[in-house]
Amino acid sequence: MKLVWCPETASHAFIAGVSALSDSEHGPAGSAGVAELVSAMVGGWNAQLVVETPEVSAPDSATMSLALAAAAGRTGGRYARVLPDKDADRAMAELEGVDFLVVDARRRDGAAVLAAARPGPRGMVVVRHGDERRPGTKALEASMAAGTRVVRSVYLPVDKGVEVLHVGVGKGPSIQGRRSPRGSNRWIRHVDQETGEEHVFRRQ
Repeated sequence: MKLVWCPETASHAFIAGVSALSDSEHGPAGSAGVAELVSAMVGGWNAQLVVETPEVSAPDSATMSLALAAAAGRTGGRYARVLPDKDADRAMAELEGVDFLVVDARRRDGAAVLAAARPGPRGMVVVRHGDERRPGTKALEASMAAGTRVVRSVYLPVDKGVEVLHVGVGKGPSIQGRRSPRGSNRWIRHVDQETGEEHVFRRQ
Protein backbone atom coordinates (compact mmCIF):
# COMPACT_ATOMS: atom_id res chain seq x y z
CA MET A 1 0.00 0.00 0.00
CA LYS A 2 1.24 3.48 -0.82
CA LEU A 3 -0.35 6.64 0.52
CA VAL A 4 0.02 9.69 -1.68
CA TRP A 5 -0.05 13.07 0.03
CA CYS A 6 -1.77 15.94 -1.78
CA PRO A 7 -0.76 19.36 -0.37
CA GLU A 8 -3.51 21.22 -2.23
CA THR A 9 -6.32 19.06 -0.85
CA ALA A 10 -4.73 19.20 2.60
CA SER A 11 -4.83 23.01 2.47
CA HIS A 12 -8.46 23.04 1.38
CA ALA A 13 -9.48 20.63 4.13
CA PHE A 14 -7.50 22.61 6.71
CA ILE A 15 -9.24 25.82 5.70
CA ALA A 16 -12.61 24.05 5.82
CA GLY A 17 -11.84 22.85 9.34
CA VAL A 18 -10.76 26.30 10.49
CA SER A 19 -13.88 27.86 8.98
CA ALA A 20 -16.14 25.30 10.66
CA LEU A 21 -14.60 26.13 14.04
CA SER A 22 -14.30 29.89 13.62
CA ASP A 23 -17.74 30.65 15.02
CA SER A 24 -17.90 27.79 17.50
CA GLU A 25 -17.00 27.91 21.16
CA HIS A 26 -16.45 24.18 21.61
CA GLY A 27 -13.45 23.14 23.66
CA PRO A 28 -10.18 24.89 24.57
CA ALA A 29 -7.85 26.48 22.04
CA GLY A 30 -5.44 23.54 22.15
CA SER A 31 -8.10 21.07 21.03
CA ALA A 32 -9.00 23.34 18.10
CA GLY A 33 -5.38 23.15 16.96
CA VAL A 34 -5.49 19.35 17.04
CA ALA A 35 -8.79 19.30 15.15
CA GLU A 36 -7.48 21.62 12.46
CA LEU A 37 -4.31 19.53 12.10
CA VAL A 38 -6.30 16.30 11.74
CA SER A 39 -8.66 17.90 9.20
CA ALA A 40 -5.61 18.70 7.06
CA MET A 41 -4.56 15.03 7.29
CA VAL A 42 -7.99 13.95 6.06
CA GLY A 43 -7.59 16.15 3.00
CA GLY A 44 -3.94 15.38 2.39
CA TRP A 45 -4.62 11.65 2.18
CA ASN A 46 -7.91 12.17 0.35
CA ALA A 47 -9.84 10.07 2.85
CA GLN A 48 -13.15 8.73 1.51
CA LEU A 49 -14.47 7.15 4.71
CA VAL A 50 -13.61 9.11 7.84
CA VAL A 51 -14.73 7.51 11.11
CA GLU A 52 -14.52 9.20 14.48
CA THR A 53 -14.89 7.44 17.82
CA PRO A 54 -15.30 10.40 20.20
CA GLU A 55 -15.62 10.58 23.95
CA VAL A 56 -18.81 12.63 23.97
CA SER A 57 -18.45 13.56 27.64
CA ALA A 58 -15.19 15.39 26.91
CA PRO A 59 -15.56 19.20 26.61
CA ASP A 60 -13.68 19.28 23.32
CA SER A 61 -15.61 16.46 21.63
CA ALA A 62 -17.62 18.67 19.28
CA THR A 63 -14.49 20.49 18.11
CA MET A 64 -13.00 17.44 16.41
CA SER A 65 -16.37 16.39 15.00
CA LEU A 66 -17.00 19.74 13.33
CA ALA A 67 -13.54 19.83 11.75
CA LEU A 68 -13.69 16.23 10.51
CA ALA A 69 -17.13 16.64 8.97
CA ALA A 70 -15.95 19.75 7.14
CA ALA A 71 -12.78 18.06 5.92
CA ALA A 72 -14.68 15.00 4.66
CA GLY A 73 -16.91 17.37 2.72
CA ARG A 74 -13.86 18.76 0.94
CA THR A 75 -12.66 15.31 -0.16
CA GLY A 76 -16.14 14.24 -1.23
CA GLY A 77 -15.95 11.45 1.33
CA ARG A 78 -18.25 10.18 4.07
CA TYR A 79 -18.00 11.00 7.75
CA ALA A 80 -19.34 8.74 10.51
CA ARG A 81 -19.31 8.91 14.31
CA VAL A 82 -19.33 5.76 16.43
CA LEU A 83 -20.59 6.81 19.85
CA PRO A 84 -19.82 5.03 23.12
CA ASP A 85 -22.35 2.23 23.46
CA LYS A 86 -22.45 -1.41 24.46
CA ASP A 87 -22.57 -2.29 20.74
CA ALA A 88 -20.02 0.29 19.56
CA ASP A 89 -17.63 -2.39 18.32
CA ARG A 90 -20.46 -3.97 16.31
CA ALA A 91 -21.32 -0.61 14.77
CA MET A 92 -17.66 -0.13 13.92
CA ALA A 93 -17.52 -3.51 12.22
CA GLU A 94 -20.41 -2.49 9.94
CA LEU A 95 -18.30 0.28 8.39
CA GLU A 96 -16.21 -1.35 5.69
CA GLY A 97 -13.35 0.31 3.88
CA VAL A 98 -12.32 2.78 6.59
CA ASP A 99 -9.31 4.75 5.43
CA PHE A 100 -9.14 7.36 8.22
CA LEU A 101 -9.97 6.55 11.84
CA VAL A 102 -9.83 9.05 14.70
CA VAL A 103 -9.80 7.49 18.16
CA ASP A 104 -10.26 9.49 21.36
CA ALA A 105 -7.91 7.80 23.82
CA ARG A 106 -10.21 8.71 26.72
CA ARG A 107 -12.81 6.16 25.60
CA ARG A 108 -12.87 3.02 27.72
CA ASP A 109 -13.79 0.93 24.68
CA GLY A 110 -11.09 2.43 22.48
CA ALA A 111 -9.26 -0.88 22.10
CA ALA A 112 -12.48 -2.67 21.12
CA VAL A 113 -13.44 -0.20 18.39
CA LEU A 114 -9.89 -0.23 17.06
CA ALA A 115 -9.97 -4.03 16.87
CA ALA A 116 -13.31 -3.88 15.03
CA ALA A 117 -12.12 -1.36 12.41
CA ARG A 118 -12.27 -2.73 8.86
CA PRO A 119 -9.79 -0.95 6.59
CA GLY A 120 -10.02 -1.25 2.85
CA PRO A 121 -7.30 -2.60 0.55
CA ARG A 122 -5.40 0.71 0.79
CA GLY A 123 -5.12 0.35 4.55
CA MET A 124 -5.96 3.26 6.83
CA VAL A 125 -4.56 6.09 8.88
CA VAL A 126 -5.30 5.96 12.62
CA VAL A 127 -5.09 9.12 14.70
CA ARG A 128 -5.16 8.71 18.47
CA HIS A 129 -5.54 11.82 20.62
CA GLY A 130 -6.74 13.10 23.98
CA ASP A 131 -4.39 11.38 26.40
CA GLU A 132 -0.84 12.20 27.47
CA ARG A 133 -0.11 8.54 28.15
CA ARG A 134 1.45 6.79 25.15
CA PRO A 135 0.76 3.05 24.94
CA GLY A 136 3.39 2.58 22.25
CA THR A 137 3.06 1.25 18.72
CA LYS A 138 3.25 -2.42 19.71
CA ALA A 139 0.42 -2.04 22.22
CA LEU A 140 -1.80 -0.33 19.65
CA GLU A 141 -0.94 -2.88 16.99
CA ALA A 142 -1.92 -5.66 19.39
CA SER A 143 -5.40 -4.13 19.59
CA MET A 144 -5.95 -4.22 15.84
CA ALA A 145 -7.71 -6.85 13.80
CA ALA A 146 -5.88 -9.83 12.38
CA GLY A 147 -4.39 -9.09 8.99
CA THR A 148 -3.34 -5.51 9.80
CA ARG A 149 0.05 -4.13 10.72
CA VAL A 150 1.54 -0.77 11.60
CA VAL A 151 3.70 0.28 8.67
CA ARG A 152 4.92 3.47 10.30
CA SER A 153 4.01 5.70 13.22
CA VAL A 154 4.77 9.21 14.42
CA TYR A 155 4.07 11.11 17.63
CA LEU A 156 3.24 14.81 17.37
CA PRO A 157 3.59 16.93 20.54
CA VAL A 158 0.42 18.93 19.90
CA ASP A 159 -1.84 19.70 22.89
CA LYS A 160 -1.86 16.44 24.91
CA GLY A 161 -0.16 14.59 22.08
CA VAL A 162 -1.28 13.06 18.81
CA GLU A 163 -0.21 9.62 17.63
CA VAL A 164 -0.52 8.89 13.90
CA LEU A 165 -0.35 5.33 12.61
CA HIS A 166 -0.23 4.17 9.00
CA VAL A 167 -1.90 0.76 9.04
CA GLY A 168 -1.34 -1.65 6.19
CA VAL A 169 -3.36 -4.74 5.38
CA GLY A 170 -2.48 -8.27 4.41
CA LYS A 171 -4.24 -11.57 4.82
CA GLY A 172 -6.95 -11.80 7.44
CA PRO A 173 -10.52 -10.76 8.23
CA SER A 174 -9.73 -7.05 7.98
CA ILE A 175 -9.21 -7.34 4.24
CA GLN A 176 -11.22 -10.40 3.39
CA GLY A 177 -14.42 -8.82 4.62
CA ARG A 178 -17.59 -10.78 5.14
CA ARG A 179 -17.63 -14.11 3.44
CA SER A 180 -20.56 -14.99 1.25
CA PRO A 181 -22.62 -18.05 2.18
CA ARG A 182 -20.55 -20.06 -0.27
CA GLY A 183 -17.30 -18.57 0.99
CA SER A 184 -16.49 -17.36 -2.52
CA ASN A 185 -14.90 -13.99 -1.65
CA ARG A 186 -11.20 -14.15 -2.40
CA TRP A 187 -8.52 -11.52 -2.63
CA ILE A 188 -5.57 -11.50 -5.00
CA ARG A 189 -2.45 -9.63 -3.92
CA HIS A 190 0.03 -8.30 -6.49
CA VAL A 191 3.25 -6.39 -5.81
CA ASP A 192 4.70 -4.26 -8.60
CA GLN A 193 8.32 -5.39 -8.86
CA GLU A 194 9.51 -2.00 -10.12
CA THR A 195 7.79 0.34 -7.67
CA GLY A 196 7.17 -2.05 -4.77
CA GLU A 197 3.56 -0.83 -4.65
CA GLU A 198 1.04 -3.39 -3.43
CA HIS A 199 -2.26 -3.91 -5.23
CA VAL A 200 -5.16 -5.98 -3.96
CA PHE A 201 -7.95 -7.28 -6.21
CA ARG A 202 -11.07 -9.23 -5.36
CA ARG A 203 -11.88 -12.28 -7.46
CA GLN A 204 -15.61 -12.50 -8.14
